[in-house]
Amino acid sequence: MSTDTFIDLLRHGETSGGACLRGSIDDALTEFGLSQMRAAIDQRDPCWDHIISSPLKRCADFAHELARQHSIPLTVDRQFQEIHFGQWEGCFVEDLMKTDADALTNFWNDPVKYTPPEAEPLLDFEVRIVAAWQEIIARHAGEKILLVTHGGVIRLLLCHILNHPVRRMLEFEVKHAAIERIHIKQDGALLRL
Repeated sequence: MSTDTFIDLLRHGETSGGACLRGSIDDALTEFGLSQMRAAIDQRDPCWDHIISSPLKRCADFAHELARQHSIPLTVDRQFQEIHFGQWEGCFVEDLMKTDADALTNFWNDPVKYTPPEAEPLLDFEVRIVAAWQEIIARHAGEKILLVTHGGVIRLLLCHILNHPVRRMLEFEVKHAAIERIHIKQDGALLRL
């Protein structure tokens, strides 16, 4: 029996409230966002041993639906919640470009060095996410896992897996309802499939 582990990273779909810096704001999915996630899953065989989800509605509502539909155990883990944007929570990029363009540009160019006001520092976010990731790998070795989470979480995990500098995490495009499959080999090697 293989002890390789497979973890599918699923980003939530379109969220109510528009394309703002949502962070910890607990908005639900739109109907279109829910259909995006269903379509992403319909293209796969739902043979996961376990589902893990961020507690925010835009992830957890769908994770609960999927777990019930396929009788898959579900764990809601707050460690996989999106980064907190502080004073920028709920702000639209267009508005920040009018009111705080220099700070926003600095953040896009180097999010490690330039933290939004009262936001979770990126390196603290990294510590939180990588610790939770390592816990999944240890707890679910040899299993197939679905992790329903956020764009920032997936970008950070891709940096970790691909040895990509975390300050350049915004180089990864992670669309709504995108799935990234990660293969953790028995020897510990991490592969993006």
